[in-house]
Amino acid sequence: MKKKYLLGSIALLAATASFTTLYSQDNAMSFFITSAGSGDGANLGGLAGADAHCANLARAAGSRGKTWRAYLSVNAAGDQPAVNARDRIGFGPWYNAKGVMVAENLNRLHSEFMDLGKQNSLTENGTVVNGRGDTPNQHDILTGSTLDGRTIDDGMDHTCSNWTSNGEGSAQVGHFDRQGGGQNPTSWNSAHASRGCSQADLVATGGAGYFYCFAID
Repeated sequence: MKKKYLLGSIALLAATASFTTLYSQDNAMSFFITSAGSGDGANLGGLAGADAHCANLARAAGSRGKTWRAYLSVNAAGDQPAVNARDRIGFGPWYNAKGVMVAENLNRLHSEFMDLGKQNSLTENGTVVNGRGDTPNQHDILTGSTLDGRTIDDGMDHTCSNWTSNGEGSAQVGHFDRQGGGQNPTSWNSAHASRGCSQADLVATGGAGYFYCFAID
């Protein structure tokens, strides 16, 4: 009887441990706002540089075994095709550094029913970014994207030369806290255009050169 009880207890502990491990893996961080930008305005070194920045920040925060992509769109240039931000980030679900699901899938992410906002759109370290009403306000997040996560095809530069410029041009930004001004003030990914591409211009319009990172696996 004691042997059966002991074996049953061991099996229960093993099952609990497996469930805990699985749960911790399932809701491990797969979304964050960068805690720091490039320091060079919207010059992120292109998509490759932005992706590397996401990976480095995630690794420093203790994340392992994930492939990270920056939520950034780019326009067609030369023999390089346009890239939509939404097509770079996998299919979800995505969780913040506290294990809170911010969106179940792409459609949910690009709808009014995602769970983004000041309290859930955290950095890789689980900290809240300064938003509207804070000093300094840093709620502008670089995306170069439309409301549905695609490139803006109007012939203008909305990506600071595909994230390689710190001078002329402009960047479409979202408001991570879903507050403020612009054409779409409550949009997390497409609120308005920045004044320019330099660090000073990004700061002047309420940002710091931060962007979103998503894990694709």
